[in-house]
Amino acid sequence: MVENSLNCPGPWERLLVCTDGSEGGQHAVTQALALGRACAGKVYVLQVVKIIPEVEAVAPDLRVCLEEEIERQKAAAAAAAARQGVEMEYRLLHSISPFADIVAEAEKLKPQLIIIGRYGRTSLARLFMGSIAARVIGLSPVNVLVIPREDSLAFRRLLIASDGSSYSDAALMEATAMAARAGSELLGVAVAREEGEISETREILQRMLTAANREGVSFQGISPQGLAADEGIIQVALENRVDLIIMGSHGRTGFKRLLMGSVTERVIGQAPCPVLVVKKK
Repeated sequence: MVENSLNCPGPWERLLVCTDGSEGGQHAVTQALALGRACAGKVYVLQVVKIIPEVEAVAPDLRVCLEEEIERQKAAAAAAAARQGVEMEYRLLHSISPFADIVAEAEKLKPQLIIIGRYGRTSLARLFMGSIAARVIGLSPVNVLVIPREDSLAFRRLLIASDGSSYSDAALMEATAMAARAGSELLGVAVAREEGEISETREILQRMLTAANREGVSFQGISPQGLAADEGIIQVALENRVDLIIMGSHGRTGFKRLLMGSVTERVIGQAPCPVLVVKKK
């Protein structure tokens, strides 16, 4: 029997985790299986191999070598799933356009959540498989959970970040529901970059408090001042040792208009914990 310390924070019965076979990707698979156990859900593991015709033309044996490693990773994931009593399905995808095919798989499988890994504290351009992850986040039909290689999932203390937009309001609804379901403490952050924004951030935090009270969730609002939005969010996350940052997405867009612009890109890249990107329905 594997001990399960996670409280499932959402109705996540179908999880899709994407990996490129790297250490960060395999860590995401491990965390997805733990979440699948907590939520009594099925985990779809999507192993993505990007096809580069020019490379395959000069190294025809490369795919055979890769497939041997993929089989090893598949067997390891199957063994881990069996130990935890998690239903798992492994899928292999060879693709010239991985982000489009990942999104197509998500449309077909209809998971409640997509999970991807992050190599380290770096720019979003080096997440998972470069800009593929950014496009998956932007185009995904469902929420996306980004997990750093250095961290594991926990839901004791959640941080909802808001800019006051309707997209952030959707993230707030998700955050309060998650906190209520998992028995989490909820913190809220709205950054006042300059003095003229202080009254607006106070209004945002009051809306957060009202939403938390409706769900019976413990809430603390924090408003850093004089910082860039991403810097303020990261500062609050570090000082309060939060387990998860929750942010809104500006719809199904491409890389250049991802989420709250470059703010969320930088938060994902530098966050000391996983980040949940909520898609507005």
